[in-house]
Amino acid sequence: MVSKDQGIGGAILAVCVIVAIGFVILIIDPYAIISNADRVRLYAVTVLVSIAFIAILAIGAWIGWTMATTPPPKPIEEITTEIEEKKEEEKKEEPKVEEPVKPAEVAATEEKTTKKKK
Repeated sequence: MVSKDQGIGGAILAVCVIVAIGFVILIIDPYAIISNADRVRLYAVTVLVSIAFIAILAIGAWIGWTMATTPPPKPIEEITTEIEEKKEEEKKEEPKVEEPVKPAEVAATEEKTTKKKK
């Protein structure tokens, strides 16, 4: 079973193929459909060019709208100061971890404590 998106995609594909075939027939041999071929050919090209031109203008308008309504990004200086402040806060919050004691140091301190006890 196909999903809803796949069904819609198949329908779009079928419509586009049918429209493309119809357009090619109107451009190449409009006499097959209508007797007034020159006018049909002219309208077919005019409609196609008009739709393409309007689509390009719509995309341009959408880009303009997006640019006009999107807030500007933060300046880079502000971003770098925030990053530096976070690093400083992390350094302050980190608990100091004692370094592991080496075995030689353990033996030396044990000797000192045993000598003091005696």
